[in-house]
Amino acid sequence: MEVTPYLNFNGRCEEAIEFYRKAVGAEVTALMRFSDNPEACASGQVPPGTEKKVMHSSLQIGKSTVMATDGQCTGKASFEGITLSLSAPDVPASERLFKALGDGGQVHMPLTKTFFSPSFGMVADRFGVTWMVLVAA
Repeated sequence: MEVTPYLNFNGRCEEAIEFYRKAVGAEVTALMRFSDNPEACASGQVPPGTEKKVMHSSLQIGKSTVMATDGQCTGKASFEGITLSLSAPDVPASERLFKALGDGGQVHMPLTKTFFSPSFGMVADRFGVTWMVLVAA
């Protein structure tokens, strides 16, 4: 069994994909647009102007898969109640990843040494996704 996070960016998915490519080295392993589903477009299930939005994508971040979509393209995404945890190999990498994810976002807890990690912090990125960045002790 496997659990894979599926993030709904409500119209900003392509922007998020580019951000995660740069910030954490995400690799796009799948990307389908609403226009790739001709039956849905022909039947009016795809609202006009959203044909080029991301219907489904899959990103590889390290050994993990994160899926993402534009969903209903209704505006601002909401990621309340979920946090993604990102393990860095060492303190310098955690600092780089934390800074990159925090660009345009909000730091909830600055990186610091804790009893369980030489480097741990929490940051919400510019899309509102909260990340815990840590180095495993």
